Amino acid sequence: MANQAASSSGPPPIENQEEGEFIYGAESGWVDAKTSCDHLASLASDLAHIPTPDTPCNSCEHPDENWLCLCCKEVLCSRFVNKHMLQHFQQTNHCLALSYSDLSVWCFSCDAYLDAQLIQQLRPVYETAYILKFGEAPPVRSA
Repeated sequence: MANQAASSSGPPPIENQEEGEFIYGAESGWVDAKTSCDHLASLASDLAHIPTPDTPCNSCEHPDENWLCLCCKEVLCSRFVNKHMLQHFQQTNHCLALSYSDLSVWCFSCDAYLDAQLIQQLRPVYETAYILKFGEAPPVRSA
């Protein structure tokens, strides 16, 4: 791995202090979010009006680690709590969800994070969730 060339599109490598090697990609904790997804047609039509980030899980009422289904706008807890969003996907095939913890978007069908700031169809719900969570518009991301 120490001989692997650094990617110009990814993050810089992180040096492993104990072994003197560089750690690349997922091993460094970096996640490359996808900039496209074949499942965006399943998005709900009105994502400008969504539940607030403090909405508890609709199934167990857990207050933290909740996700918003971007297909039907149901709020359910993460796989690290009671797995209600994962169960929702398995039962309904609603594959797109936004995390109220960090405002990341996950596609269960792609098994990947999506870049909500770059994917045009996701930008409005990302901005709405950001304003609801922080009380201000998100900063403009530089290229």
